[in-house]
Amino acid sequence: MRVIISLLLFFSFFSFASSKQILVVTELSPPHQTLVNGEVSGSGTAFIRDVFRAANLSPDIHMYPWARAYKVATTVNNTFIYSLARTPEREANFHWIGGPIGHFELGFISLSSRSDINISTTDDAKKYKIAMQRNDFATDTLAKIGFEVVLTSDIKKSYALLLANKVDLIVDDENFMVKMVEYLGYNKNHLSFLYKVDELTIDAYLAANINTELKYVKALNKAYFEVVKTTPLPYKN
Repeated sequence: MRVIISLLLFFSFFSFASSKQILVVTELSPPHQTLVNGEVSGSGTAFIRDVFRAANLSPDIHMYPWARAYKVATTVNNTFIYSLARTPEREANFHWIGGPIGHFELGFISLSSRSDINISTTDDAKKYKIAMQRNDFATDTLAKIGFEVVLTSDIKKSYALLLANKVDLIVDDENFMVKMVEYLGYNKNHLSFLYKVDELTIDAYLAANINTELKYVKALNKAYFEVVKTTPLPYKN
């Protein structure tokens, strides 16, 4: 009887340990990161789940405003975040899993009705009121070259300010602009992509808090390269 009980306890512990969920955070970014019936979905999320599955790990994915998601990823051990722009300033603060999951080319977006806004260089945009997300690499990059912006907690709020005509510009990838404006219930022609900013072209990754256990990092690194052999990158323009 003792042997049977010991075996049951062993297998119960093994089952618990192997099913441990790992916190993963992200933001709203249709069609790659969406929220459907309370569950984080989208093509990018499906790819992340595939990587975790290949690593025999179970992700507990939560969608937060970007500022909160970034704070959680930088302060809570064993936490992963996607899709995170890989910059020199962030390099030492995260473990970067595998290779890029996407390539973003960001630029300035305005209401299509705003024929008074003319941008032919990055500096031209400095005279306009711009909404951008706190802790976003694009916000930090433009701040370095003299931009003053209206800070928001997430991309949805930036879009809301633009659509309400409370700011002149926001910053996003042209391909994501179309999906976001449709997600918010507007016609895609309601907004116009005006100018691509070269400094805001970047690769994005699945990344882990720097204090994440290396066994998870190694397993997901290996899994990433297995998955990309058969699965296209979801964020590819």
